[in-house]
Amino acid sequence: MSTFADTTFTPPEQIRNFCIIAHIDHGKSTLADRMLQFTGVLGERAYRDQYLDRMDLERERGITIKAQNVRLPWQAGGTDHVLHLIDTPGHVDFSYEVSRALAACEGAILLVDAAQGIEAQTLANLYLALDKDLHIIPVLNKIDLPAAEPDKYAAELAHIIGCEPSDVLRVSAKTGHGVRELLDEVVRQVPPPVGEADAPARAMIFDSVYDTYRGVVTYIRVIDGKITPRQRIKMMSTGATHELLEVGIISPDPKSSKGLGVGEVGYLITGVKDVRQSKVGDTVTSEKHGATEPLPGYREPQPMVYSGLYPMDGSDYPVLREALEKLQLNDASLTFEPETSLALGFGFRCGFLGLLHLEITRARLEREYNLDLIATAPNVVYQVYLEDGTDFEVTNPSDWPTGKIAEVHEPISKVTLIAPSEFIGAIMELCQGKRGQLLGMDYLSEDRVELRYQLPLGEIIFDFFDSLKSRTRGYASLDYEEAGEQASDLVKVDILLQGETVDAFSAIVHKDQAYAYGTKMATRLRELIPRQQYEVPIQAAIGSRIIARETIRAIRKDVLAKCYGGDISRKRKLLEKQKEGKKRMKTVGRVEVPQEAFVAALSADTAGDKGGKGNKK
Repeated sequence: MSTFADTTFTPPEQIRNFCIIAHIDHGKSTLADRMLQFTGVLGERAYRDQYLDRMDLERERGITIKAQNVRLPWQAGGTDHVLHLIDTPGHVDFSYEVSRALAACEGAILLVDAAQGIEAQTLANLYLALDKDLHIIPVLNKIDLPAAEPDKYAAELAHIIGCEPSDVLRVSAKTGHGVRELLDEVVRQVPPPVGEADAPARAMIFDSVYDTYRGVVTYIRVIDGKITPRQRIKMMSTGATHELLEVGIISPDPKSSKGLGVGEVGYLITGVKDVRQSKVGDTVTSEKHGATEPLPGYREPQPMVYSGLYPMDGSDYPVLREALEKLQLNDASLTFEPETSLALGFGFRCGFLGLLHLEITRARLEREYNLDLIATAPNVVYQVYLEDGTDFEVTNPSDWPTGKIAEVHEPISKVTLIAPSEFIGAIMELCQGKRGQLLGMDYLSEDRVELRYQLPLGEIIFDFFDSLKSRTRGYASLDYEEAGEQASDLVKVDILLQGETVDAFSAIVHKDQAYAYGTKMATRLRELIPRQQYEVPIQAAIGSRIIARETIRAIRKDVLAKCYGGDISRKRKLLEKQKEGKKRMKTVGRVEVPQEAFVAALSADTAGDKGGKGNKK
């Protein structure tokens, strides 16, 4: 990393900053690979597929989780140019990170699979890009596929963006066809960055990662002024000041440079060990004579979904704490606090941006730290108002207040669905079953439709996506964004074993779904919990009202096996003795629920069964 890049400040008119907007598996990483090869940044020996996806999970799932950037030299029209490609996450959970990466660019390549057409998440990111006045270059990828329909989808893209079908570029990232022409179009169409070179330094953080040896590496785009090594800088949201140990560019590996000027994209190293000091969207300026106005758009990451994570083996609790702390070094949006459960022991209540964020965090904990975890059913944040005027924020069913409840508010979201028109009926039926309200419907082309719904977030985060995919044979795509909150008729359903509440199985559900959840959970536990020497009732209750019951029948030990004949009174005496013993056992015995029963009752295959309270895994 110590070699100096042979650049000081590139003139802004020679710089082009752009990103690629694409859905999962539409070929974004492959196109980035080809660009790295064609610009000569990546030699044949260093090349590997999905070069910018550094994490194993990203490579396996074919998704981008952390934003990456790379500096590409390109000659067009006899002039040398510098292209900065900022690779963004594609998933709805990371929409804030995407918005910051878009704010660091002047143009965006809208990459669409020529065999599938535009998807809902791509459309959502396209609207984000249009809001920021980015120049959009529409591109159809995978035109070499036998199933490709470039003419059909070029017309669809032209309809959405408002251009001519002939303006849509056609490439194959796999074979490299059309990629050089695309790079020429980026230089021709994307406007160069604009900024004041003599103004106080202002740079926007669009991502940061934790390096074990060097501390936090912060990725920035310089808007005004310049950033140079050994300069003292200030983070405008926290007021924290640091000395810059190193400033550099990434091409495709980090190279230190003598500074970054207007429009340039690169990295900073300050030696700070906590990634929360380099917040995505924050403005970096110089400590002395710095800027007074931060760049717009910064906000704190807000967890949308909460779930409890408990180690299978209680002795792994310190390992889980250490693992979460290390993970938080790389992911500032992850929050956690200790909690205990009578049933599951010691664990942590963790806040996530969404369900994919939860899934990835759990997968990384299990894989990188060799942990076996139980995750409780995810919950959203509810506001509960009591009749005496007090209010509570509830992220866990066990926090549900006991007084008389005036009303409960739950978060709602605006959902965009894109699907072939033959599935409209199935989608509407699903959304109405999840308490959805239709906001509008548009035909993107003859056979593809966009539906807009308002749905409670609590209904989306469980099994909505799975149900949508199964009803539309995998053709529908989904995007959602938060849209405030609404009052709802929600209740807490408790599951009782022999009169004692098992907190791990409690859930907050809509009144209409409470009975279904209670009966399904009671039936499931009856199958999972082993029989005891005595009868065990399983009950589902709302407050003190029992709404469902199942019974685990007792195992009967044959105490008469030793009696060969003899007087009946002797047998009766043995049976009476057994009856007394069972009675005493029932009063002192607690039902031991095996770990496997918890895992099975809280795992994915119950999502459909439990009225939508399962864990997507």
